[in-house]
Amino acid sequence: MEKKQNWLSQNWLLLITGFAVGAAALVLAALGNPGNMGFCIACFERDIAGALGLHRAEAVQYFRPEIVGIVLGALIAAFAAKEFKGRAGSSPVLRFILGAFVMIGALVFLGCPLRMVIRIGGGDVNALIGLVGFIVGICVGVAFLKKGFTLQRAYSQSKAEAAAFPVGLLLMFLLFMLGVAGLFFSSEKGPGSMRAPWYAAILAGLIVGALAQRSRFCMVGGVRNAVMFKDFGLIAAFGVVIVTVLLGNVVLGSFKGFSFEGQPVAHTDGLWNFLGMLIVGWGSALLGGCPLRQLVLAGEGNSDSAVTVLGMIAGAAFSHNFKLASSADGSTPNGHAAVWIGLCVLLVVSVLCTFIKKKEKKANA
Repeated sequence: MEKKQNWLSQNWLLLITGFAVGAAALVLAALGNPGNMGFCIACFERDIAGALGLHRAEAVQYFRPEIVGIVLGALIAAFAAKEFKGRAGSSPVLRFILGAFVMIGALVFLGCPLRMVIRIGGGDVNALIGLVGFIVGICVGVAFLKKGFTLQRAYSQSKAEAAAFPVGLLLMFLLFMLGVAGLFFSSEKGPGSMRAPWYAAILAGLIVGALAQRSRFCMVGGVRNAVMFKDFGLIAAFGVVIVTVLLGNVVLGSFKGFSFEGQPVAHTDGLWNFLGMLIVGWGSALLGGCPLRQLVLAGEGNSDSAVTVLGMIAGAAFSHNFKLASSADGSTPNGHAAVWIGLCVLLVVSVLCTFIKKKEKKANA
């Protein structure tokens, strides 16, 4: 009993964050966001890429307020806790590339780790295959971390550097809301046209961003911590998201049972669901956090994470411009090729930043 109380006292904020994420996904879907996509970082960043004209897939263009809310919520929470500080200089180009391939893998699967668990809670069995790939990818990344993988340390930066990404994102959102002619695109049909009211979306983002900043909530961190440190707090929060979404769907009457077929914005290509999420897990483990965690860190003033987010947005643009992204009809040949290229890139980066750098250290010792 005492151990249970100690565990709860150490992890209560994580569990609340998991509940808040699940509740946000349910509420935003009920208010207009696509089904099983109430709160998906990869999907929202893809829509922002479209809104900026970086890709011309008319069905997925909208400057999602949720992303702005997450970053600002993390910034406010970090500032209140005196944790807002500028950091940068940890292999920014590699982080950009890894971020791009994480997004490519996510769009082959059709969702980030957060949407993966939301899809599981909605009854999508395809997402369970993605979950297996995600865990395998994280375990591969953890194996390299244990061998000494590093993207090198970050260095202190000015408050101006720390604030550049959050302020820039907010300014672009304000211009979008003001309807500045010719600057942005917005879908009139498809997933990009399905949206909760902006004030509900940004409020949900603020709450999740603040809670995630304080709790260090991270989908990748859950598996990594369990494997490396036998710490299961983040895994439990992971489970709370699934249970919250599942029970919420049952109460709302939107749960139709577990199945492969007929799930919203999903495909049944098992191999590519697995491999797409393997890339997401592996790349995120090397980056030190899932797509949601990267947004939170960017809100805290970490410019390396801001570069990762920009890499993900670029990856979304690349995916739609070159037909790498999957659709409800299935994955694409170009997407298959991109997955294999991504796996090769991850392997090369993992080896270079583990064994070669280790040899360099020995040579300089």
